[in-house]
Amino acid sequence: MLTGSQSPQGRRKAYDGMAQQQETRAGSADVAEGGFVDDVTDAAAREEAHTARGTARPLTVVGNPVLHRECAQVTEFGDDLAALVDDMFASQRAAEGVGIAANQIGVDAKVFVYDCYDDEGVRHVGVVCNPVLDELPAERRVLDDGNEGCLSVPGAYHPLARPDYAVVRGQDAQGRSITVEGTGYFARCLQHETDHLHGYLYIDRLSKRERKDVLRQMAESTPRYETVPNA
Repeated sequence: MLTGSQSPQGRRKAYDGMAQQQETRAGSADVAEGGFVDDVTDAAAREEAHTARGTARPLTVVGNPVLHRECAQVTEFGDDLAALVDDMFASQRAAEGVGIAANQIGVDAKVFVYDCYDDEGVRHVGVVCNPVLDELPAERRVLDDGNEGCLSVPGAYHPLARPDYAVVRGQDAQGRSITVEGTGYFARCLQHETDHLHGYLYIDRLSKRERKDVLRQMAESTPRYETVPNA
């Protein structure tokens, strides 16, 4: 889960009919112009519906084996997945995050959800199964070296350079192909969550010295939310 600070004016706190109800539960969204998923329309209502149905779960932290291996492909797109998505949204809100991967609540499955503002203050809410990041052409690789944090590394932050534009391809909770586009802080979120599902934490992209500093910060802090003790 990505953490930080962001609002519509800057960065949001902590990196805000039956047919319609079924559509919301599935975590699906319409396709916007250009072929990218429309994850903006009714963002607040969709997040609220997921969270109301879900139950917040404790979060895994660095050192838990589920965080350090690639997750299993999602192959079943039914009620169990829909319930997992609801719990992930509830867990994300409880921890004040903007994105959460399934292995961060101990589930070995390639799925993440997000509720994240971009740098223009636009709120994006959605779910991606089996995500794959596009390789960007050189002209699109403009790096942003902003601070990054993770609720699986609670209380710690460190600058990390990532492209300020990202495209993720995958499936929605009904198994339909989707493509999600992100810029700025939202691009960082998409990259961060996809990394989780391939067994990487953001600290794995830091130098040994930087990683040591982050783990020191974590050791000196107290999480604001329930975590799973490592064995």
